[in-house]
Amino acid sequence: MLMPEAIGEKKGPRALLGPRNLAVLAAAVLSVGAGYLLLQAGSTSAAAVLLVLGYCVLFPVAIAL
Repeated sequence: MLMPEAIGEKKGPRALLGPRNLAVLAAAVLSVGAGYLLLQAGSTSAAAVLLVLGYCVLFPVAIAL
C-alpha cells in the first residue's frame, strides 16, 4: 500500500551548506584572519590561540553541522 506524502515534506535538491554552517564558517575565517593579523603585529600567543581555534575547532564544526 502506498503511503501519502508527509505534509510539508520538501522534495528536490538540498543546499550544500545551511545557515548555521555558513555562520560558523564565517567565524572560522574571521578567527584565522585575525590570527594572521596578530601574528604579523608580533602577538604570538593571541595569534596562536585564534589560529588553533579557527583551524582545529571552527572549520571542522562548520563541516560537521
